[in-house]
Amino acid sequence: MRHGARIGVDVGSVRIGVARSDPSGLLATPVETVRRGRGDLARIEEIAAEYEAIEIVVGLPTSLSGRESHAAGAAREFAVRLAARVAPVPIRLVDERLTTVSAQQGLRSSGVKARNQRDVIDQAAAVVLLQAALDGERATGNPPGRPLEPPRPGNGPGEEASGGTPR
Repeated sequence: MRHGARIGVDVGSVRIGVARSDPSGLLATPVETVRRGRGDLARIEEIAAEYEAIEIVVGLPTSLSGRESHAAGAAREFAVRLAARVAPVPIRLVDERLTTVSAQQGLRSSGVKARNQRDVIDQAAAVVLLQAALDGERATGNPPGRPLEPPRPGNGPGEEASGGTPR
């Protein structure tokens, strides 16, 4: 297991959930919910610097069949823009299927009422995403997901230059 804090980012259309890990990569904890729009990239850049992140894990919402949706394209585009801000900190794209559902179930089981979940659901989803990435790395010895490759000439914005194949 690599040593160093990681940042987990759950990109939504209105809010962005942010979580972090401890430097040993054992436990993901919530950081904050960032409002999507003006200043969102700068705030996540600040969080990454504050925790001296060795990488940022961005959730890629794929369908249950594994296909990428419109939301996945938006998350990938966000990741590309974030990568330009936080370089040389690498960005990894991780499948986030059902993270929000898992987060809602966890909040409900801990007694948080549905009407009070809006304030923390995005952070909880980022925690679920990041914890799954940490657990996967610990189990396999490999970094989670796929690295976000910078676009090359001929690739559209946000497309992985590697053709989407994991390394």
